[in-house]
Amino acid sequence: MTETRIRLSQLSHGGGCGCKLAPAVLRELLADQPVGQMFPQLLVGTETADDAAVWQIDDKTAVIATTDFFMPMVDDPHAFGRIAATNAISDIYAMGGRPIMALAILGMPIDKLPAEMIRQILAGGRAICAEAGIPVAGGHSIDAPEPIYGLAVIGLVDPAKLRRNADAQPGDVLILTKGLGVGIYSAAIKKSALDDAGIAEMIASTTLLNRIGPELAEDPAVHAITDVTGFGILGHGLEMARGSGVRVVIERAALPLLNRAEELARAGHITGASTRNWAACGPEVTLPDNCPDWARALMCDPQTSGGLLVAVAPDAAEGWLHRLHDAGYPLSAIVGRVEEGQGITVI
Repeated sequence: MTETRIRLSQLSHGGGCGCKLAPAVLRELLADQPVGQMFPQLLVGTETADDAAVWQIDDKTAVIATTDFFMPMVDDPHAFGRIAATNAISDIYAMGGRPIMALAILGMPIDKLPAEMIRQILAGGRAICAEAGIPVAGGHSIDAPEPIYGLAVIGLVDPAKLRRNADAQPGDVLILTKGLGVGIYSAAIKKSALDDAGIAEMIASTTLLNRIGPELAEDPAVHAITDVTGFGILGHGLEMARGSGVRVVIERAALPLLNRAEELARAGHITGASTRNWAACGPEVTLPDNCPDWARALMCDPQTSGGLLVAVAPDAAEGWLHRLHDAGYPLSAIVGRVEEGQGITVI
C-alpha cells in the first residue's frame, strides 16, 4: 500500500511572509493605537513600522523584542522550521542588535500531521537558533486548523548603535543584501512548478541569517537598516521613505533576483500578497511608463526571510558591498539612492 505524502504547503491558505495582513489593512488596524511617547524608555514602537520594539535599560543597553510566525511555504518540515526561525531572528539583526534567546510559537493541526513532522519543524527552528548562538528557552503551542510556526526573539543593542528604518538621509546609497523572488518561488512550489534546484536555492536564501546587521550598525556611515519581508522591496522601501521623510529611488535593473524569479513571474506565478502590496503602496510609487506588470509584481513580491535594505553614505557604499560579498551575501547589490522628497520613484 502506498503511503500518502503530506505536503505542508497544501495545508495552509498562504505561506511564509505572504501570510501577512496587507499593509493598508495593518495601517487601518493600528491607526488608533496609543503612541509610545508616554514611555521615554521606548526608543522604537509602532510609530515608524520598524522591525522590532526597543526598550532602553541604561546608557549602554537596550532590549530588542520581536515576534514573527507564519504558515509553510515549503513541504519539508525541517526546512520550514529553519526558514521561520531565520525570518524571526532577522528583525533583531535589522535593528543592529544581537539575539540572546527565543521562544517558540507553534500552532499545529494535530489531527492532520504526525508527531514526527512537528518534531522536525521544531528541530529546524532549534538548528537555526543554534547557528545564531541562542537557545530556544520556551514557548507556547496550540491545536490550530493550519500549521503555524515562528519565534518571539529577544536581543540586545547599544542605543548608540541602534539602527532604525527611519533615519535614511538624502544622498545615501541603498544596498540590498539578498535576491528577490521568494514569494514567486513559493507560489510555484504550491503548483509543483519549481524543480529541486529551485527549491534548494530558495531554502539557501531564506535560511541565510542576516547576522551582518550588528557589523553594519558599528559604522556611523550606515544610517538606516530594515529587512525586506512580506511587503516586498517597494513596501519596505516606502516605510523607510515615510519614516525618514525622504524619497527612495529604486533602480529596477539593479535589483538582484533569484535565478528563476523573472521567468516564473513572466509565467504568472504571482502571489495574492503581491497584488495587495501594490494596492497599498501604489499611490505613493512612481513607475516608468514601460514597466511591465510582471516586474511590478516582482517588486511587490513578499520576501520570506529576505535581505537587509541598507541606507549608507555614498563614500562607504562600495566598501560595504565588497564586505557583504566576502561575508557570504553574494547577491548584495547597490539598488538605488535616497533623495529629498517623498514616496518611491522606480527608474
